[in-house]
Amino acid sequence: MSTLDNGASRGTGVKTLAIRLEPDLHAQLSLIAQLRGSTITDEIRTAVEAHITSAKTAPELAAQADSVLEDIERQAVTRREAIATLFGTGPSTDTASSRTRGRKPGSTDSSES
Repeated sequence: MSTLDNGASRGTGVKTLAIRLEPDLHAQLSLIAQLRGSTITDEIRTAVEAHITSAKTAPELAAQADSVLEDIERQAVTRREAIATLFGTGPSTDTASSRTRGRKPGSTDSSES
């Protein structure tokens, strides 16, 4: 399944997707939509919503989501520490590096003259 950006859905809050279906599956879906007085798009949307509702109650998926959140938090801590080390911000900074951070290029302080 791929996302298409044809400009028609801009500003509407809707994404356009293209899916590939085997001919027999498409025929069955088309018939279901016709019998229900619906469209193929509406039938697909209903199926996707049901699938998402089912996924929300799946304990193994919730466990995976918790694991991903923990990874995100670990990565955030690592990146914060890297920024603090690189730019001399945060609790682990030394005063020498934080003093030089705001200096204009080419300027010198009195100890360098």
